[in-house]
Amino acid sequence: MAEVRKNKKVEKYDITEMMDSKESKTKKAKKTTQPKAKKEEKKVEKKKSLWVRFRIFCHGVGSEFKKVNWPTRYNMVKYSIATIVFVIFLAIFFYIIDVLFALIQSLI
Repeated sequence: MAEVRKNKKVEKYDITEMMDSKESKTKKAKKTTQPKAKKEEKKVEKKKSLWVRFRIFCHGVGSEFKKVNWPTRYNMVKYSIATIVFVIFLAIFFYIIDVLFALIQSLI
């Protein structure tokens, strides 16, 4: 199965853009204790463009893929054989149950 590697961070891009929105929320909570004069000085933050948000998303996906510990060929063969055997076993089991119910129904 896929497992996440521990403590390996891969940062290629500056992710501070994503952190700005979190910091602004915490700053807004702190600003409530400040005088009203500073509340009037609101900065209008531009919404990040679609392209910037898409690049940040793709970077996050790539870094998560690097953290995944992919199974080896031996493990994949082992898991595949176990799955096929289990499916065959269940098919035979339900076939026998179906035949038994058909026999019981024909006797009634």
